[in-house]
Amino acid sequence: MPAARVERAPAKVNLTLRVLGRRADGYHELESLVAFADFGDALTLTPGKDLVLSVRGPTARAAGADTDNLVLKAARALAAQISGLRVGRFVLSKRLPVAAGVGGGSSDAAAALRLLARHNRVASDDLRLMAAARATGADVPVCLDPQPRLMRGIGEVLSPPWRLPGLPALLINPGVSVATKDVFAALNAAPLGSGDAAPPSAAAWTGGSARALIELLCGAGNDLEAPAISLYPIIARALAVLRALPGCRLARMSGSGATCFALFDTQRAAAAAARTLRQAEPAWWIRPTVLGGSR
Repeated sequence: MPAARVERAPAKVNLTLRVLGRRADGYHELESLVAFADFGDALTLTPGKDLVLSVRGPTARAAGADTDNLVLKAARALAAQISGLRVGRFVLSKRLPVAAGVGGGSSDAAAALRLLARHNRVASDDLRLMAAARATGADVPVCLDPQPRLMRGIGEVLSPPWRLPGLPALLINPGVSVATKDVFAALNAAPLGSGDAAPPSAAAWTGGSARALIELLCGAGNDLEAPAISLYPIIARALAVLRALPGCRLARMSGSGATCFALFDTQRAAAAAARTLRQAEPAWWIRPTVLGGSR
């Protein structure tokens, strides 16, 4: 039997998120500093003649029908770019919450593209990989090479990797799935203007300590947080619970929600907060992690 290949699909967290405005085509221009967690889903590819996917794991049921999964969409998008693409059987171990603001499906799709690239001896910087990522979904390009970056446009404009210190964090999801389109509708953003401020400089945000980075993050925000709370009030409760935890330096929603994160000075403090919260909210999805840093 051909050897199976395994790829991590880490959770994507929006440390900041600005909505710059609504374009004429209805899409929204964003600016977001993105970092990745040290855990996520896992994807295995066993080479074979047919393109097949099976999904298992604790959040597999919420992921919906296998035939609608972004893993298959990404594989087909790459096959449209590369004639004779060799494929096989994917097995997705689903651990991240679904429709949760942590890019689980997008990260899974990006992992599929990386696996297929290695299986077909396609270089990681081959432009056809990025073309397939863009054809699959707005968040897939930033997940293709999961490193901290500034993401702009609708996800297609990416900075080079930013060297951020590792941020001890706690991710939680109170058990609700959020429809991104509904959150953007509630935001009711103004049309995109021509005088938007220049993006933040990497030099100002990188090279310092985790504490210094948290101070900078405290001066930013997530423009989707308020409209998401208006639709799903439990997000406000989740944020309040995080802010009350000992050692919490910052609590914020990721993406369009409902997953929220809290930042701490140490991994020990984040782990202790996770233990406390699991006792208080046993039905919530809770995971201590590290965001950013070297991979």
